[in-house]
Amino acid sequence: MLSRVRVWLNRTYAENVFFMDQLRRNPSDRAVEIHATHGDADSPVLAAADTADLEPEGLSPAAYVEYALDQCARRGIDVFVPRLHQGAIVAHRAEFEAAGTALLAPTPQAIAVFEDKVTAYEAVHSVGVPVPPFRRVRTADELIAAVEELEAGGHKACFKPATGAGGVGFRVITRSPFSLLQLGGFPGPYVQLDLVVSALRRADQPVDWLVMPRLEQPEVSVDCLTGPDNRVRLAVGRTKNGRRRGFTLHEQWLEPARLIAEGFGLHHLSNIQFRMYGDRPVLLDVNTRPAGGLYQLSLCGINAPWAAVQLALGEDPGEIVPPFLGQDYTVVSGPRPVRAAVPAAQQRAEVSEPTLPPAPAPAPAAPVESAAQALRL
Repeated sequence: MLSRVRVWLNRTYAENVFFMDQLRRNPSDRAVEIHATHGDADSPVLAAADTADLEPEGLSPAAYVEYALDQCARRGIDVFVPRLHQGAIVAHRAEFEAAGTALLAPTPQAIAVFEDKVTAYEAVHSVGVPVPPFRRVRTADELIAAVEELEAGGHKACFKPATGAGGVGFRVITRSPFSLLQLGGFPGPYVQLDLVVSALRRADQPVDWLVMPRLEQPEVSVDCLTGPDNRVRLAVGRTKNGRRRGFTLHEQWLEPARLIAEGFGLHHLSNIQFRMYGDRPVLLDVNTRPAGGLYQLSLCGINAPWAAVQLALGEDPGEIVPPFLGQDYTVVSGPRPVRAAVPAAQQRAEVSEPTLPPAPAPAPAAPVESAAQALRL
């Protein structure tokens, strides 16, 4: 009888409750126990886990590595899926392996390339993957010059932080003056150029932004599973055009994604995003972690989280081809349980003490986030 697998997810996204569900419903019928840690006591991943701890705040990357090694030893972790401080953790891969823990994460070199978007664009362009025109800006004058250059070419300019994830800080530049139109409805991504320039001139330190044309839909996120031998085992594109979502195996998206994943050592799970620049796909972003929407591949008959855990354990799943492509869909939200409130004193507990008691994972609440959860994969 195969022993149970103990998996830890640290400070991960709320959507990864579905990642956890899929691990438990794995096609190998292997027992899986999940440990989760987070800085937010109300994160649904804590309630969905078999055991959970609140993470200490304010740790340096080096101190967090020590905390992580302690968690792996005390909790008997077989596979660790790091998000917070991923780069610092993978730099100590040998220490985690010595403790009996496999890291479901890329190489340190890959993380270093893709944590800075300018470095990433320059790197992938050098191997033949198309990227949009871009400028790195740090001052108001540099921003004005970059915007004017893009507008002269007929483009609408946008900017985002050179480091970061999840669309945080993304804005679209407009020349329209601020008016009551901006105060009606929900806040949008548009921001007046004069307001941005004024804010930059008043700032006491430079920014670090990437300025580029606003790219068009569809947006295609290619989920990849790549082995330590730099060979891709799985590549499926998830399309997004407005509210409508779907899937694609078209090589115009998959070929550049494979080139990036294999060429830069994006081992295990990664997510590579493209959008349209004119009539061709260009790189939008590279995530060196599992995408929050990875579970949606269950609509194609694939349990990607389990395949990744198998690969991390040295159990090569081989090439994974979806048996079918699921129909178009949309994503809706639904309730998930949270744990009982944690007293403030517990939240400030020392690192060596578990701040949330082990508890069985509660049954998922209905309705769930998408139709993908109706498939027991």
